[in-house]
Amino acid sequence: MRETRSDGELLRVIAADGDRRAFEELYRRYAPWLAARLRGRCSDAGIVDDVVQETFLAVWRGNAKYREEGDVAGWLWRIGSRRLIDALRGDGARGRLRQTLARLRHRDEASAEERVLAGVEHGDLAGALVRLSPELRAVLQATVIDGLTTREAAVLLGIPPGTVKTRALRARKQLREALA
Repeated sequence: MRETRSDGELLRVIAADGDRRAFEELYRRYAPWLAARLRGRCSDAGIVDDVVQETFLAVWRGNAKYREEGDVAGWLWRIGSRRLIDALRGDGARGRLRQTLARLRHRDEASAEERVLAGVEHGDLAGALVRLSPELRAVLQATVIDGLTTREAAVLLGIPPGTVKTRALRARKQLREALA
């Protein structure tokens, strides 16, 4: 029986030798997870599928270099989220219209993260979160739930890092006041 290789080992072999089996193993481990995460940000399944493929193509071609710092899943998420932003920006007015219509169509449907947060029964946390503006909730989702750094959240949300910090501080303050 063959021992399972670590993510770091797989990436080293892919980069050094172009090992197809290692690449396929990495893809099987992370492609479904990455697609699920991206679907939380984009309702267009075609765009999500393209972004997942582009993310793994960047790994295969060596365009994305893993520096053995941190979690491989986080590294893949950063690549994927950047590719998603590029795809949405590059899609032009028709893509933005499609996204807007998709959001309107699903306006009453809570995301998985929103359902989890709404289910939290600690004080009136769920109520306090609902009362936050969408901009503040988006920053909390990116930095707390998704675990992104300020810089990564800024890229994902398309706002400056300083704005991410300000909104995070404002969100924490409003939550503290609501829960006090």
